[in-house]
Amino acid sequence: MAETQVALTAVPRLRGSLAVPGDKSISHRVVMFNAVAEGNARITNFLTGADCLSTIACMQALGVRIERNGDEVQVFGRGLRGLQPPTTVLDCGNSGTTIRLLTGLLAGQAFSATLTGDESLRSRPMLRVVEPLRRLGAEIEGADGGKRAPLTVHGRPLRGGKIELTVASAQVKSALLLAGLLADGPVELTGKTASRDHTERLLAAMGIDLRVEQGRIVLYPPAHPVFPYPLSLRVPGDPSSATFWWVAAAMHPEAEITTTGVCLNPTRTGALDVLRAMGANISVQNQRNEGQEPVGDVTVRGGPLTATTIGGDLIPRLIDELPVLAVAAANAHGTTVVRDAAELRAKESDRIATVATELGKLGAAVTPTEDGFVIDGGGELHGAAVESYGDHRLAMALAVASLTAEGTTTIANADSVVVSYPSFWEHLAQISMRPGQT
Repeated sequence: MAETQVALTAVPRLRGSLAVPGDKSISHRVVMFNAVAEGNARITNFLTGADCLSTIACMQALGVRIERNGDEVQVFGRGLRGLQPPTTVLDCGNSGTTIRLLTGLLAGQAFSATLTGDESLRSRPMLRVVEPLRRLGAEIEGADGGKRAPLTVHGRPLRGGKIELTVASAQVKSALLLAGLLADGPVELTGKTASRDHTERLLAAMGIDLRVEQGRIVLYPPAHPVFPYPLSLRVPGDPSSATFWWVAAAMHPEAEITTTGVCLNPTRTGALDVLRAMGANISVQNQRNEGQEPVGDVTVRGGPLTATTIGGDLIPRLIDELPVLAVAAANAHGTTVVRDAAELRAKESDRIATVATELGKLGAAVTPTEDGFVIDGGGELHGAAVESYGDHRLAMALAVASLTAEGTTTIANADSVVVSYPSFWEHLAQISMRPGQT
């Protein structure tokens, strides 16, 4: 990825309506799931970020025919047992979703495959997926006993069973459910099941017998060879991407931004709950259902923000949005505490350390803790040279911070945004109203 720098200054007004890219989580899943469906599917508004393209490349390497034209994707499913042994190592790039979900999907196949990724991905924890899959009979080898990629999955018959989730992770949950599709009996998940539920919604829509209760999910392996059914859909807008604009509008005194067609799945709207608790002016219009998900148009207007506490059950609903919510906290009056978010240390960067360091360069008072940070808000931010560490969400959060910072903010490794939001810089320019613009 090119080490491109972007220089930004504060703007007097923010105005506009944006259609954010398709949801990243859903884009990954709808391609992967349709690849093992019995039939063909058409997906529109697919996120063309680098992570989701890694999923497409891996499924193609497994023998699946996939055709892409812009943000429209055609997937020609091969069925649950129709994947082919890859002729090379599967490169998951920077995508934790790709490597962890594929590990589950490949565990019950009739061949072996090795999955790897870039330096960042190879440093991220994999045992959280590997250990519970091994309890279903999976045979997985990896660096340091399976703690890190590369991972080699030796496909073999899997058994059903009951697994207690110890991490509230949609990736871990999804990997186990995908493995369950090829198990010899039901797979029951208990414990920390409260994380984004796109896998459950999509598999149920594709004909899989899935029972979801409070703190319990049971998947019954399909007995009929036509399951899963293919599922064509339009991917709704990504709320994690929309949150950058929600924060930008909420903290700027002269702002009004609408994000259209955004996924409003309750497991993904924690950022809206936090911004409302901070006093943000938010309205939602045109609510409807698309692609098994509730969607709507969200308008945020600028005004004063007050500090809040973010922790507990909220964390799984906004873990990816915490870097930019930290920017909102830096602009709010009072002290914001983020806790129970140790998972931030296992992302593309150690987001507790990098958020504290880089926002600190801009003048924000951020104190890192073991599982989050404490932010004393309300101070003046000033421009500085900052670093994204190749972390797409950190790069975009720093860009949002620049919108109210005095002077010029220069962001290194700014091209990292292509991982999840290729049009981010274009959209930022679109809503930034300079003098003379209306």
